[in-house]
Amino acid sequence: MKTKAMMNSHNKKETKRSYTALLLSLAVIVSLGLGLWTISVLDWEDRVTIYRGLLLSAHGAVFFTSMYSLINHVTQKTVYGQKLVKKYKLSTSDVLDTSNKIVSAVQALLSCVTGITIICYSCARDLLKTSHYISEAYAWFGASYFMYDIWSMYQVYYYASQSNSNSTSQQNGDIKGKKSKQEIGKFWYYVRTNPVIVGHHLFIGFFGFSVIVYLRGGLGDCVFGYVYLMEASTPFVSLRGILARMNLKTTRLYMVNGLLMLFAFFLCRIAMFPYVMYLYAKAADLDYLSAILSLPRGCKITMSILILPQLYWFYLMMQEKEQQSYAFLAGKAYLDIKQKKIDGSCFDGKTKKT
Repeated sequence: MKTKAMMNSHNKKETKRSYTALLLSLAVIVSLGLGLWTISVLDWEDRVTIYRGLLLSAHGAVFFTSMYSLINHVTQKTVYGQKLVKKYKLSTSDVLDTSNKIVSAVQALLSCVTGITIICYSCARDLLKTSHYISEAYAWFGASYFMYDIWSMYQVYYYASQSNSNSTSQQNGDIKGKKSKQEIGKFWYYVRTNPVIVGHHLFIGFFGFSVIVYLRGGLGDCVFGYVYLMEASTPFVSLRGILARMNLKTTRLYMVNGLLMLFAFFLCRIAMFPYVMYLYAKAADLDYLSAILSLPRGCKITMSILILPQLYWFYLMMQEKEQQSYAFLAGKAYLDIKQKKIDGSCFDGKTKKT
């Protein structure tokens, strides 16, 4: 009877988990579907109204939050997910961080699709004056991602800080000095100790949104298509973080992904700027230098603010990639030596038997 009761209890839990996964999957699919339906009635060059934009933001919030929750649920509650957690010795914060990075990669892919659509439509017509509705539509939909991501990163931080509450500081330096477990776990403590990343998300979520939707006045849509494409390197950055969490830094996949990340980052975040200026110079019928000088001061400042951090981050990536190459080669050499020792032992054993 006791065994039967335990089996019934287990079956109920499995049923509940299945229903939860189904509901979260439906939330992801329906929210994305409603977002597409919201803009399906628009003509190519229509503007997105505030009402329609607020609907898109609401759909985006449900989409990103539900996807994050779904990945966490599958990883932590299903048999396959639990096997992965056990195999790679992932903590709760590792699982949450992996979910965060997967959602980040999905957002980046949606941003790239938006950028490609804008480039194919607007750049082929009038670089400065033609505007496709998807540029404003995704600005509304994607703005909610940056708000969600602050909450998601806090979740990762919270569980990491709880598991390290007895130490004086975390390895990444987020916690400084001896703090109580309750204080460390507070949201505002996270905001106060991580001002750069939180400020970056608020800046992109509000200022970047305002520029695309209002401040540009419907102009320069082609340029913003390339800005959306800056997210092309994010999936590779996310995969790198996930592989690192799984202690797979010395694998060939990690090395190849790192090279692809560098290529995508350079192409879409650095080389993109001079190419866009070339397109502008061609459209304005000016030489390259005159085109740069003809830009409004605010535009020059904004471009400088955008490109300087990209150059710095690319420099850091190049340095890290060089260190990873040495580590990979050292690890490969170690495995080769180890394999030779094993082969030698087997050979010796066969010789002795003979």
